[in-house]
Parts: sequence; structure tokens; C-alpha cells
Amino acid sequence: MEFVVVPQWQGSPSSRAMRLVDGAEAIRGDLPGASTRTVEVPLEAGDAQGTGIARYGSLALVRERMADALAATAGPVIVIGGDCAVSAAAVTHLAGDDLALVWFDAHPDLNTPATSPSGAFGGMVLASLVEEGAVAPSRVVLAGAREWDAAEQEFARAHGIAALGVDALDEPEAVADAVAATGARRVYVHIDLDVLDPAEFAGLLGPVPFGATASQLAAAVRALTARLPLAGATIASFAPESPDAALEDSPTILRLIAALGRR
Repeated sequence: MEFVVVPQWQGSPSSRAMRLVDGAEAIRGDLPGASTRTVEVPLEAGDAQGTGIARYGSLALVRERMADALAATAGPVIVIGGDCAVSAAAVTHLAGDDLALVWFDAHPDLNTPATSPSGAFGGMVLASLVEEGAVAPSRVVLAGAREWDAAEQEFARAHGIAALGVDALDEPEAVADAVAATGARRVYVHIDLDVLDPAEFAGLLGPVPFGATASQLAAAVRALTARLPLAGATIASFAPESPDAALEDSPTILRLIAALGRR
């Protein structure tokens, strides 16, 4: 397994987004150096350049750098964010008719530049992947989303995107069953850590209550990777308040990496 670390913060709407840089660097410290590369992220925010996407200039530059880094890898890659917009380049790199995308996230990320209340690309990234054709909407499975905008609900309805609530994760095979039903032969797994319940995972910028437990999430990922080959994965949105806080959350992150690396 290879790792690409992308300490990007420009896709987040949070005023504390720079904590995402600390989170990515904390995870990188636990990864094997020989199989880990880091994508340089500019310090400047960047401007929208008329796109309706906040900080678009920097986001586009990082996406280009990610594409180069991913092209130099072989086999499944786990991308470590940064904000969850890092999945845009990663999923596009693997696009194909046989690819399914599982989106574990407290938010569906289905806004567009026309509907986003913040202009933050992190809240648009899944919609962009669908609209760009990187993945068919019939092969997208949202899991654990519990904070929806009205426009996101309409986007999911109009495109036929399947959504499983947190309760579905009581059954470890539920997500794997939903993906298998799409007929896909590979799966990309996106994990925004805010899918977890903040009562047991503290390092989040925007915690949303009543999330999944770490045990539920790890079990769902293991069941999924036992059923379909892993094309790649993202772990995003780790935002610890301090180095000590990062240490407290690191066992959960390592548990998820182990589940993704299951053979």
C-alpha cells in the first residue's frame, strides 16, 4: 500500500482550517516513509477566478500536483488529507465504468457553485465527481450523512444517488451489499472522519452528533474490501487541537488504515 499526503486546507469552509495541515502531518508521522510521498500545498488561499469556488487558484494547483504524484504510484493508494476535496484528483485518476465510490461523511458534499452557501469546494466535491463523469451516480453510495442542505437532497434525488444512514452501519455488510448491487468491480472509499461520532473522536472542525462508532466504520470498511478490490481510498478532515490531542485520536485512524489495507 502506498500513501500520498496532501495537507490541503483551502477546500474547507472553517475559519480553523489550518488545523487540517496539522492533522495531515500527524498522520504522516505514523506512515512508512518508504511508501509515502507528500504533495506540496501553497500557503496562500488563492482566489475564486470567477468559478464560484472559494480559493480555486490554490485548489487547482494542488489538484495538478496530486495528479502527478498519483501517476507515479502503482497499486492502491491511500490519500491523506487535508480537507476532503483531495478526493477529486484521486477518484478522477481511477475513473472507469467499473468503479464504485463509497462516501463515508457526515455531509453529502453535493452542493455546486450555484447552490453552495459557503463556496467551499469541500462541500461540492462529490457533486463535481458525478457531474464530471468520474463516477456514475448509480455507483455512488453515501454512508453516514446526517447534515444535508436542501439543494443536496435535490441533487441526490435527481441523480439517483443511494444513501445509507448511520443506523445502517449496525450491519457491517450493509455498505458492501449496496456496492455489490451496483455491479461495480472496484471500489474507492472516501472517509471524512466527521462521519464518526464526536463523543469518541475529537479531532474534527465541525463535529456532527449521532455519528458512527469507530468499530462500526472499521467493520463496514473490512466487509467492503473483503467483497471488492480496493481501487484507492481517502482519509480526510483530521483537525486535532494539539499534538497531545492528535495522539489520542491516532489509534482510530490507524485502525481504519488497517481495515483499508486488508487483503
